[in-house]
Amino acid sequence: MRYVVVGAGAVGGVIGGLLADAGREVALVARGPHGDAIARDGLVVRRPDRELRLRLPVAPTLEAIGLREDDAVLVAVKSQQTAGVLEQLAALRVGDRRATDVLPLLLAQNGVANEDAALRFGPHVHGVCVNLPATHLEPGVVIGEGAPVAGVLTVGRAEGGTDEVDHRAAEDLTAAGFRGRADEDVMAWKRAKLLRNVGNAVEALSGHDDEEGAARLDALARAEAEACFAAAGLAVVDDERYAADISGYSAQAVGGRGRAGGSTWQSVTRGQGTVETDWLNGEIARLGRLHGVPTPANALLQREMWRLLDEGGEPGSRRAADLLAALR
Repeated sequence: MRYVVVGAGAVGGVIGGLLADAGREVALVARGPHGDAIARDGLVVRRPDRELRLRLPVAPTLEAIGLREDDAVLVAVKSQQTAGVLEQLAALRVGDRRATDVLPLLLAQNGVANEDAALRFGPHVHGVCVNLPATHLEPGVVIGEGAPVAGVLTVGRAEGGTDEVDHRAAEDLTAAGFRGRADEDVMAWKRAKLLRNVGNAVEALSGHDDEEGAARLDALARAEAEACFAAAGLAVVDDERYAADISGYSAQAVGGRGRAGGSTWQSVTRGQGTVETDWLNGEIARLGRLHGVPTPANALLQREMWRLLDEGGEPGSRRAADLLAALR
């Protein structure tokens, strides 16, 4: 099975790079300066104990990669880019069939909306719950800070259950230095991850200066998310089980530097102009509207992220105290 990694940034680059280092066949889809740097100099993967430079096939589009019947497409773009990837895949053929009808899609993304979107295009959709500290701020370079394992990746069919693709992927990921495993209800794990990801906007907006205020904002947003999942009757892995599952690794310094910030913070730092907040805090606001649950904290964080992007603001430039005051 060849892994075609769409979005070779922090998460996709670390996963693809370590799979290739473990002897699995990997091709990367990466655009712009990052893709150019990989094509020219190889993909650099920095780990706490080593640095890899991997020469891998890379192209700016799936069409240029050339899809095969033995491919698994591992999607690691941010959620706001998923629709474009699915449209590209649906337009391509593997033999005489649409790629989305034939190939398994492994969605290694935050949020819980990507799987629903992909199921509209084809039947072979697999969620991946990603617990992987990773950083991408420099073209051609990704950093995986997790040790002793690089991270924990849980795989399963989007509609529930597992199949041979999930078990094969879990084995390959484990061989690559992750703890990979297949689970019958991967979406319950991804909802538990979303409870943690609603705080991504807090970090991107207010940084780390007011830890008490940031923790309060995070707790408010998470409590709303828990209430929404309960009102919708959606299963969520409990905290004790989730903590035990990810207890086998921690983020370590790489090159003498610790991890500066999470995925949303990195998107703002790189000046990408878009973030995945609408699929994190916005997903909770959507559920709240559907099920009559107030979500003022998540709605505020979503609006403030829009403002930050519109104004070209720096990460950490909004005071947590001011955000809390706006809620009151």
